[in-house]
Amino acid sequence: MSIIAIVGAGMMGSAIGIPAAHNGHEVRLVGTPLDREIIDHARATGEHLTLKRRLPDSYRYYQFEEMQEALQGADLLVGGVSSFGVDWFCEQVLKVIDPALPVLTVTKGMMDDENGDLHVYPELFEKQSGCRGLRLNAVGGPCTSYELADLDDSEVTFCGRDIELLRWIKSLFETSYYHVSISNDVVGVEAAVAMKNAYALGVALAVGLAEKRDGKIGAIHYNSQAAIFGQASKEMKRLLDYMGAREESLMLGIGDLYVTVYGGRTRMIGKLLGRGYTFDDAMAELKGVTLESIVIATRSARAVQKKIEKGELKAEDFPLLRHIYEIIVEKKPVNVPWKAFEIESVG
Repeated sequence: MSIIAIVGAGMMGSAIGIPAAHNGHEVRLVGTPLDREIIDHARATGEHLTLKRRLPDSYRYYQFEEMQEALQGADLLVGGVSSFGVDWFCEQVLKVIDPALPVLTVTKGMMDDENGDLHVYPELFEKQSGCRGLRLNAVGGPCTSYELADLDDSEVTFCGRDIELLRWIKSLFETSYYHVSISNDVVGVEAAVAMKNAYALGVALAVGLAEKRDGKIGAIHYNSQAAIFGQASKEMKRLLDYMGAREESLMLGIGDLYVTVYGGRTRMIGKLLGRGYTFDDAMAELKGVTLESIVIATRSARAVQKKIEKGELKAEDFPLLRHIYEIIVEKKPVNVPWKAFEIESVG
């Protein structure tokens, strides 16, 4: 039996421990200062407050002030914070743990810099925590927290530099319903599963446009969704190719794009925008909902624009991402650039 300490009691941070618990490992769930109610509720009822599922009876619960107790004897640390908690996680967790303790993070996202380069979170974790030689690994793939908690078959990828370490981490989590691939293409895996958030918003626009056109909530037109999904896949490939990602990492991102369109929070904001809401009104409607798609779309589009200005990328290769940026940042109405999606393919 191994001891797995999870810091961050959000939905995915909490859910990822379920297969490990089913494998007989001890799971210690540590809440951040924002998770106090979640930890208190779980201690009292055995259920997760926002995931609305019962967690395994073997889970043990800790408030953040009890983190050091939770880390005693731990064999693996899982980072369960959202992208909005990255700086906090670096400062309060990664800077104080033993560098020999392996880390697996579920946080998805990227940061852009002044040169237009995009950096995945494992790179940022290493840099911001003081380059302490941490044994950093990450999770990517099409897997929603609530379906993992329901034991639905899920296929994910654990990525990191050390394949032997990844094989060991995989052995902790893999079950009959949680299927784990491993990869040392850290940039490719993490970039793919981050940028899908931006493009899922684009696909969800088609859902809202269908509802607006038909005057009926729940109206669906698959042609338009498929068209934007196809364009999103093309643009993701172009950007991932530019970043040096492997082909299998692109496929992981496309799978994650699918599940995010149909099962993620990003669908909600895209639908509202497609119905005709202004960006500000849509955000007000979804007040309190964490929307990482807005952050990653802004960062990705901003980075691509800088590379376009430098002549390293072509504007015509990213019409969808650039329109998403127009909607979010420039507050323009939805006007899907269908004509820009057309190509001439000559062998």
